[in-house]
Amino acid sequence: MKKILIIQTAFLGDVVLATALVEKLHAFYPEAKLDFLLRKGNEALLKGHPLLREVLIWDKQQGKYKSLLKLLKQVRAEQYDLVVNVQRFGATGIMTAFSGAKETVGFEKNPFSRLFTRRYVHDVKSGTHEVERNDMLIQSLTNAIPSKPKLYPSQIDFAKVQDLKQEPFICMAPTSVWFTKQYPPEQWVQLINSLDTKYKIYLLGSPADKSHCDAIISQSSSQQVENLCGQLNLLQSAALMRDAVLNYVNDSGPMHLASALNAPTCAIYCSTVPRFGFGPLSGFAHVVERQEPLYCRPCGLHGYRACPEGHFKCAREIRNEQLLQVLEVREMERS
Repeated sequence: MKKILIIQTAFLGDVVLATALVEKLHAFYPEAKLDFLLRKGNEALLKGHPLLREVLIWDKQQGKYKSLLKLLKQVRAEQYDLVVNVQRFGATGIMTAFSGAKETVGFEKNPFSRLFTRRYVHDVKSGTHEVERNDMLIQSLTNAIPSKPKLYPSQIDFAKVQDLKQEPFICMAPTSVWFTKQYPPEQWVQLINSLDTKYKIYLLGSPADKSHCDAIISQSSSQQVENLCGQLNLLQSAALMRDAVLNYVNDSGPMHLASALNAPTCAIYCSTVPRFGFGPLSGFAHVVERQEPLYCRPCGLHGYRACPEGHFKCAREIRNEQLLQVLEVREMERS
């Protein structure tokens, strides 16, 4: 194995989880040149990654298929020994099947998987973690023990957030792409108001999340909250989360950032459930969800832009005490 390409063009969290393949392939083939193909917008995650030679970017906004054909030409020219396709949609299936690689592997859900060298079942109902499902693709070339995802913030990234770590702090990432994955704003306010004032509280997110977090701060009584949305890039956010007393996150991208830095995590699950296989992987990781079963939960793998039933009980009936209990456990561990 001299050249290997990993393809994952889905969302931020999916890319983070796929970095476990980078770790494992490097461990087994330390001399191999490892490349990673992702969608434009996620490339900052892998900036300066010490185990990757090159990050290929698929710009879907600037002519999806024109960009795909350009990438395919580039991929074929590399003459990879192995292409590992974690994505399950047709476009990357074309890329894989016609890559010219000696060996191609992926999931059978990909419509072009019949053209791969090997293909595997991807079952979200099995309770297996996504990292383990991805690892199946390379087990015949490595072993049956998955690696963990890992990101590499630079010294500059850590320096950027160093001044924010002068007192005990808690990070919160209140938003999600999907409404039904998002813990309600008024419940974030309740959590903030119930925390000891010894903690500084940082709200994390993209520039688009700033107004949402501003609204949460305006409704809270705490003087310890700071809105960092849009002020930190992804790796800087991860560098901050690493040293937090605790990170409160939804079932969304920031949860996976925490996993990649082994940051202490309290993951709040609303409409989705951990058994889908996308749960937190940090050494200290607790899931909080509605304690009683709900007839409509889970309502989907990814969530919806509104609660299909109109009541959103999966989120609204999570108790604040559940979140505070995780912090108590965390503090006992630290003491």
